[in-house]
Amino acid sequence: MTDTARLSEIVASHAEREGALLPILHDVQAEFGFIPEAALDPIATALRLSRAEVAGVIGFYHDFRRQPAGRHVLKLCRAEACQAMGGVALQALLEHALGQKIGETKDGITFEAVYCLGLCACAPAAQVDGRLVGRLDAAAVDALAEEMRA
Repeated sequence: MTDTARLSEIVASHAEREGALLPILHDVQAEFGFIPEAALDPIATALRLSRAEVAGVIGFYHDFRRQPAGRHVLKLCRAEACQAMGGVALQALLEHALGQKIGETKDGITFEAVYCLGLCACAPAAQVDGRLVGRLDAAAVDALAEEMRA
């Protein structure tokens, strides 16, 4: 449930800024852990945007989420360098080890695709709860899955 008073405070703190939408979305997500559906209309109204424009920005940026994340978040890089270094096989290994598909939140683990973590020289790469991990292989997959289940 969204705290409408807190949402109003966040929106008001940025509403008069040039380019206020991204700072508002970042603050809303920091406050609630995701951007609740109920936040779209108040944000759109305050910024004189359509609901579709706000939703489009949320959908465009991979760090914004529309649902709460699990207690652990695994982001697997799907960019070209990581794909060239075995990213497809790595994704299959992770899906098997976690028992879930990329894009799902299950058993407290959110497994997401991202498109470049900036670790191209250490491909394939992932981010686990904000920590970057490079040169992933089958042994690292098992260790990550075990770490996230703990």
